[in-house]
Amino acid sequence: MLLAASAQPVWVGRFEGKGPPPAPWRVVQLDREVPPTRYVGAKVNGVAAIEARAERSMALLARPISIDLSATPILCWRWTVAAPVADADMTRKSGDDYAARLYVAFDIPEAEMSAGTRMKLGFARRLFGRNLPDAALNYVWDNRNPVGTRRRSPYTDRAELIVAETGAEHAGRWVTERVDVAADFATAFKTSGLPIQLAIASDTDNTGTSARAAFADIHFVSRWERSAF
Repeated sequence: MLLAASAQPVWVGRFEGKGPPPAPWRVVQLDREVPPTRYVGAKVNGVAAIEARAERSMALLARPISIDLSATPILCWRWTVAAPVADADMTRKSGDDYAARLYVAFDIPEAEMSAGTRMKLGFARRLFGRNLPDAALNYVWDNRNPVGTRRRSPYTDRAELIVAETGAEHAGRWVTERVDVAADFATAFKTSGLPIQLAIASDTDNTGTSARAAFADIHFVSRWERSAF
């Protein structure tokens, strides 16, 4: 019997020491009128991480990725928050804030998008710029909804919100996550897609509050491999 070769973890967020986020990570402001969240390398509870501090702010810390989801579809990471955003409400634009988010953005073949979808994307990009992807999965640390809750973003039907962690029970400690990006994308968008960008964020611009989070050890593995923590 032949055994499948073991796939190596594909690291996209392995951080070291203090200072600004390393290349190719960069801050992306979606709205120039909203102050950007601050991101800095730090040791958080003994773990080398990127720390995010949001003060009525929003910005992504993003990097390009090239991932073969047929080989390594499982996304793993660690995160921690000081507290969830108490006034958040994922059903409303005015409540669309999270102490911690992790995005995976996708390109979709144009032939697999309807004319209506292409038109909506074109309009949205005129408003929000070229940083708006064809589609995105958005794993969030929510304040109230059960883990596994899914719904479209109140801003766009091209982003699927998925609750990966919820409430304050685990606030203040590192929590490990493991999600099947390939399966989540197929469920959300019913089409093929190529992951092109990964981003982390802490945002509080809609609720006008503050939040603090940290992210570490972001990597992809095969379905039969353990997370590389």
